[in-house]
Amino acid sequence: MEVTQIEKIRHSLSHIMAQAVLRLFPDTKLGIGPAIDNGFYYDFDFGDQDFSEQKLRKIEKEMKKIIKRNLAFTQEMIPREGAIERLKTLKAEYKLELLDGIEDDPLSFFITGDGEFTDLCRGPHVQRTSEIPIDGFRLIKTSGAYWRGDEKNKMLTRIYGYAFETKEELETYIYNMEEAAKRDHRKLGPELGLFMFSEIVGPGLPIFLPQGNILRETIEDYIKEKKKEYGHQFVTTPHMAKSDLYIKSKHWQKYDAMIPPINIDGDEYTLKPMNCPHHFQVYLNEKRSYRDLPLIIAENAVVYRFEKSGELGGLLRVRGLTQDDSHWFIRPDQIGEQVNVALELMSEIYNDFGMTDFRAEISAADRDNMDNYLGDPAMWDEAESKIEGILKTKEIEYKVNPGEAAFYGPKIDLQAKDTLGREWQLMTIQLDFNQPDNFDMTFTNSEGEDEKVVVLHIAILGSFERFMAIMIENYAGAFPLWLAPTQVKILPISGEKHGEYAHEVAQRLKEQGIRVEVGDKNERIQKRIRQAELAKVPYIAVVGDKEAETNTVAVRIHSKQDQGLQTVDEFINNLNEEINSKTYYLND
Repeated sequence: MEVTQIEKIRHSLSHIMAQAVLRLFPDTKLGIGPAIDNGFYYDFDFGDQDFSEQKLRKIEKEMKKIIKRNLAFTQEMIPREGAIERLKTLKAEYKLELLDGIEDDPLSFFITGDGEFTDLCRGPHVQRTSEIPIDGFRLIKTSGAYWRGDEKNKMLTRIYGYAFETKEELETYIYNMEEAAKRDHRKLGPELGLFMFSEIVGPGLPIFLPQGNILRETIEDYIKEKKKEYGHQFVTTPHMAKSDLYIKSKHWQKYDAMIPPINIDGDEYTLKPMNCPHHFQVYLNEKRSYRDLPLIIAENAVVYRFEKSGELGGLLRVRGLTQDDSHWFIRPDQIGEQVNVALELMSEIYNDFGMTDFRAEISAADRDNMDNYLGDPAMWDEAESKIEGILKTKEIEYKVNPGEAAFYGPKIDLQAKDTLGREWQLMTIQLDFNQPDNFDMTFTNSEGEDEKVVVLHIAILGSFERFMAIMIENYAGAFPLWLAPTQVKILPISGEKHGEYAHEVAQRLKEQGIRVEVGDKNERIQKRIRQAELAKVPYIAVVGDKEAETNTVAVRIHSKQDQGLQTVDEFINNLNEEINSKTYYLND
């Protein structure tokens, strides 16, 4: 695969950083230093030296001096024995250890300048340091990193840097990272009273507080009604099942996140890690004809997975998650048509949530090794061709990853961008030619013969927990009106004088299904407005003598100017219009 210029820049900067470190701290020992998605890093053994932010800036300054000298990067291939001697001369004990896992002979070294810095490396790099934009990188942080990722080894100091081709790209990225930190759902969720975790309940098992539960139910009710419009039939299945079910589906043998089993009356049971085997039982409950297909079974169900504690992270990675799951039982000739329907549904849903920029990745079969896959090769060819054709027609950017498909069918993953340009993997469409064999799921075709059904595993939001985390960060907790747990806060200037009118207005809003609270605490009105702003309530309605006399409210939109007076009827009509249209505003 061709290496891009930015990858060469980032890799070269890791060498330049190591060179700068050795110039400033000659006794430092070098670990490794690759390019990464947003920049580069290098691992250093500074011995007993302390490391500070001041030293980080000093290294950055030295790197810029090196870049300005327009030094060349030169590759030298050295026979293995000579390479070992070279590394011994350089006192590069960590590099020598790496050779145990490298069989290359000769070995590649890259030299900066006229032998000023030499590193064991395959490259590639820029040709000269002048190709590196001097204002396009910044050293950002340090962290501890065990050598070779093994906690039994020494802890090294890892220095990270961002790197881009222009100063503007770098500044935009830094801004977005700072903004992302402010939007972190692990910070905002508890602040806004959305969710919590309890040690005594257990890690990875979120508890949704009243405000968060309203948000969760709003999302769940929405997705359920939307799917019903597309012919989904909802079922409810148990939270547990005999291990026999998962042995039949082959999950027991291959899926490593199963919750350890429990024994009930001599039978082995486990909490369900996925819904599909349960939904297969629904399909098998009746004899199916080709006229019955497609049949779509859906469920918003909690599933449980034995995730490692170190991999848990807020709502993004949990042990108890609720999937917006559906299984589409279709005829082989319906694959293209139904994938198209699923993408139409996806597009409508994402648009309502304000995520309209997305791309697709297709996990396809390895055409040179079709014996490794289940199903007729012609069926794979047709399925993948139809998938590509649909994505082209819908003008969805996509790429094909040959050999990435599971043995039981190709897959589409949709990556959606949020307001900071970050990509999130959301919708998945997995074609399955395998489970119909495992469970002998057939339909009677038009010739009166039994034929294997094809299953589409489709989750549009993924899990409600993960999707809520994405929405919290996408909107920085300031949700569009239709999603907001509290949509309107009514604030009487004086609780004693104007409280009765405030509650009358609130009752009229409640009758329209609008989620409203009255903030009539005995506190200054400016303090209560500030509290409502901090709670990110979309609309604040202040009422006093004038408003009570004229049947109006003084309207303020979150983080925006006062909107002036509106009659209560006007206010209700405007709110309903915004809720029904799923309008969303993104704060500047």
